[in-house]
Amino acid sequence: MPTTAMVLAAGLGKRMRPITDTMPKPLVKIAGKTLLDWGLDCLAEAGVAKAVVNVHYLPKQIVDHVARRNAPRIVISDESSGLLDSAGGIVKGLPWLGAPFYVLNADTFWIDSGVSNLRRLALAWEGATRDILLMLADLQSATGHSGGTDFLMAPDGALRRANNDPAGLIYAGAAIVHPRIFKDAPAGPLSLNAYFDAAIAAGRLFGMKMQGHWITVGTPDAIPRAEAAVAAALAGTPNAVAEAPGALTESK
Repeated sequence: MPTTAMVLAAGLGKRMRPITDTMPKPLVKIAGKTLLDWGLDCLAEAGVAKAVVNVHYLPKQIVDHVARRNAPRIVISDESSGLLDSAGGIVKGLPWLGAPFYVLNADTFWIDSGVSNLRRLALAWEGATRDILLMLADLQSATGHSGGTDFLMAPDGALRRANNDPAGLIYAGAAIVHPRIFKDAPAGPLSLNAYFDAAIAAGRLFGMKMQGHWITVGTPDAIPRAEAAVAAALAGTPNAVAEAPGALTESK
């Protein structure tokens, strides 16, 4: 089981304005809990002892917020001098992470159905054969996503780009990554998508379909839909989530 995680929380959240005029997007609350805490709580439940959280926009608010948490232990990676993008932020956090480690987006979350999806992801990890293992969701188990699909998964879990194939799956913003993929990475902004493509080319990008309901909140008017999805998922009524008005109409 990975015991460390990189939580990507440095985005600007421009599409969440005016809410994000005064707070960073990871601190937006859904059903009484911040987006950031939804992810950190899942990490704590999965046994993660240390999470590196990168910050850039209104960073003190995030620093003060996570200081009140007991678990996991938080290390702040400060990107106030300049955004490093997804992979660049991870590279800066490598000294605290070890191997392998979870990567989590701070602006999406999910409701588990049964066993923790992060624990399932760890059980599916095989470091000898894969460099990256992605958690994936299908369109029917998602609220707030109006874009296409990201990956097609083979029976053995190997992934390739879906190019919006309706049979594909959505990247659910959680992964296990081995740090060897960042060997000799240059300093500065880097996209994680480039590393996904490199792993596909090497036959070392794999996926696991999550169990439960995945939620992304792109704009302020998506908050009520997200809260309705949380209520339905926690009540064990997935059909209500799927049938909620506008459940699949917002973009990432």
